[in-house]
Amino acid sequence: MGVIIIGGGQGGFQAAASLRAEGYEERITLIGDEPGVPYQRPPLSKGFLLGKQEQRHAELRPASFYETQRIELLTGRRATAIDRFSRRVTLDSGAKIEYDTLVLATGARNRLLPGNGVFYLRTLAEAVELRQRLRDANQVAIVGGGFIGLEIAAAARTLGKKVTVLEAQPRLMARVVAPVVSEYFREQHAAQGVEIRRNATLEDLPRGADLVIAGIGVLPNSELAIAAGLPASNGITVDEHLRTPDERIYAIGDCCECPNPFAETYVRLESVQNAVDQAASVARAITGQAKPYSAVPWFWTDQYDIHLQMAGLPFGYDQVVTRGNPESRKFSVFYFREGRLRAVDSINRAAEHLTARKLIGARSPLSPDQARDESFDLKTAL
Repeated sequence: MGVIIIGGGQGGFQAAASLRAEGYEERITLIGDEPGVPYQRPPLSKGFLLGKQEQRHAELRPASFYETQRIELLTGRRATAIDRFSRRVTLDSGAKIEYDTLVLATGARNRLLPGNGVFYLRTLAEAVELRQRLRDANQVAIVGGGFIGLEIAAAARTLGKKVTVLEAQPRLMARVVAPVVSEYFREQHAAQGVEIRRNATLEDLPRGADLVIAGIGVLPNSELAIAAGLPASNGITVDEHLRTPDERIYAIGDCCECPNPFAETYVRLESVQNAVDQAASVARAITGQAKPYSAVPWFWTDQYDIHLQMAGLPFGYDQVVTRGNPESRKFSVFYFREGRLRAVDSINRAAEHLTARKLIGARSPLSPDQARDESFDLKTAL
C-alpha cells in the first residue's frame, strides 16, 4: 500500500523525495489539488511578479523526476476524506486509495477580506493573474504590512506603480520583528516612494486605487484531519516526531503545530525551511530512523536590494541589541530573553546569519554586550 502524501507543495514534494533518498522502496502517492508539478512559492512574490522568472523556474523538479523516482503524482485532485480504520483516502473523483502511512502536508490558505474585487497571492494561478493586473494597474493598494504585502509593494514600485500599504498595526511586520527593524523597512519603502498608512482600516483605502491586493496572513488547512477525528488547534497537533495521535499519520509544514524546543511551546511555522526539514524528518521516521524534530527555524524576505534573514524565534524577548549601523544597510538585531539569545535578524549580512543559526542551535552563552560589539568574533561563542 505504501505512503500517501496529501499536499503537493514544498513539504509534500520533499517528503516524497526524501523517502526515496532514505531508501524507501514501496509505493509513494503524492496528491495535489493544483494542476501541474509541485512548485516553489517564494519566487511568486518576487522575481515572478517582476517578469524575471517564469513558471518553469518555480518548478521543484521536472515531470520526469517523478517517473524516475517512481512517485505517483496525482495533480488537480483533492482528498475529501480519511478513513483511519480501513486506512483509505477518498478523492474528489470517488476513488479510494489505501495506505500504510499517511503524511498530511495540506498547507494553508489566505485569510480573506469581506467583499469582492480584492486579489491575493499564494498559488501559481493567482501569481499569473496578479502579474498581468500589475502591468495594467496605475495605483496599487496593498492591505497588510507583513512579508507578502511588502514584497508585493516592492515589486509594484519597481514596476513604476503608485503604491499604498495599509497596515492595521502601529508598525510593519510587528508580529515577527523588533521596532528597529520595522522602522528600517518603513524608511526604505518610503524612500522608494511607497506610502505607508499605519493603524489603518479598510476605510483608508485610496480612492484612486485600481488594484487592491491583500496579504493578511493564512489559515492552516486542518479540516480534513479534524473530520478524521484528529486533534487540531492552530494547525494539526503533532508530537516531537511530527506524528498525530494516530501512529500511522504524520503532519508537516504550514498545516501542523508541533512542540518547538526554541519556543518552548507548540508552534506552527510558515516557512520553506520548516516544511523541507520536517519532511526530511518524517521520511527518516517512516524508514525507522525517528528522532525528535529540532531544527533551528529560519526565514527570509527580499525587498528591493534588502535581504533580511531571520534565525530563531523571538517570542517573549525582553532585550534587543543592534550590531552594526542601519545607515550602512548592513546590520543585525539580536533578541534576548533573560540574557539568553533567542533570535537574530540579519540585513544584508548573510555570513552573520549563518553564524547566528549555529549560535542558537548550540544554545550559545553569547551575551548582549558581546553581540553589540563588532570587534567580538561571534564564532568564538560557539
